[in-house]
Amino acid sequence: MAEPQPPQVREGADVDDETPAVPASAEDRKAAAALSSLDARPEDDEGTSEKTQLDQEALGKAMSRLELVSKGKEGDRGKSKEGEVEKKKPVVKVDQADVVLLIEQLELSKPKATELLRAHEGNAVKAMRAFITASV
Repeated sequence: MAEPQPPQVREGADVDDETPAVPASAEDRKAAAALSSLDARPEDDEGTSEKTQLDQEALGKAMSRLELVSKGKEGDRGKSKEGEVEKKKPVVKVDQADVVLLIEQLELSKPKATELLRAHEGNAVKAMRAFITASV
């Protein structure tokens, strides 16, 4: 014998015959609307094509702005505000003991401490003085 069925289930009823239950909360209603929009096929009416065209135009404008910005950055490399060519920063070897000293004493992160030391030619005393002077 079969198990007893809940009272909502009717024998021989298809899933399509059932009326969908209305979601109780607003969140459930939003989720149901989102799921139903996934199943819906786009219609070929005039409003949809205009919206798609506007989206394409906006995308094109955004892409052109990105290209301009990236070209501008490539052109600005190696130039200062006055248009002069900057000298390459010299490679400065930084002692790890100095990095640890700055991390402990000034409570900096390791990359920040390393950057500060490189900016002051690896001299821990100059780097600490500059950091303290800048923060006062």
